[in-house]
Amino acid sequence: MEAVTVRGCCWIAFLSGAETGPMDSPQDYIPIAIQTIIALGFVGAGLGAAAWLGPKRAGKVKDENFECGIEQYGNARSPFSVKYFLIAILFVLFDVEVIFLYPWAVNFKTLGLPGLVEMFLFIGFVLAGFYYVIKKGALKWDS
Repeated sequence: MEAVTVRGCCWIAFLSGAETGPMDSPQDYIPIAIQTIIALGFVGAGLGAAAWLGPKRAGKVKDENFECGIEQYGNARSPFSVKYFLIAILFVLFDVEVIFLYPWAVNFKTLGLPGLVEMFLFIGFVLAGFYYVIKKGALKWDS
């Protein structure tokens, strides 16, 4: 297989993951700029075509708010319980912590015993935090 060289960049070396050096000239960013312009052009063309070709029927029924087909009643600004937001934040917190398990699982053999001990410590801290949240009653929805 013959290597194609463009301005000192060997494409086979690039595709195989070999170091080719940093992008140091403005010409190296031209493909990124072209791709961005094309993407923005597609978005603009799609929005413009929808506005130009789409139906323009205005009326009382058309201008009403639509909420999943259910007739609205009451004030939309009713307060939510803090428990709802607390559970959402706790979900994100523990979800992000669990995401850290994936790189460890991928590199399990290369990390060896020190990696195993570190992961047991990490899981211990996560479980300690989870135990604290349960003891504080943060997951009790009714109270």
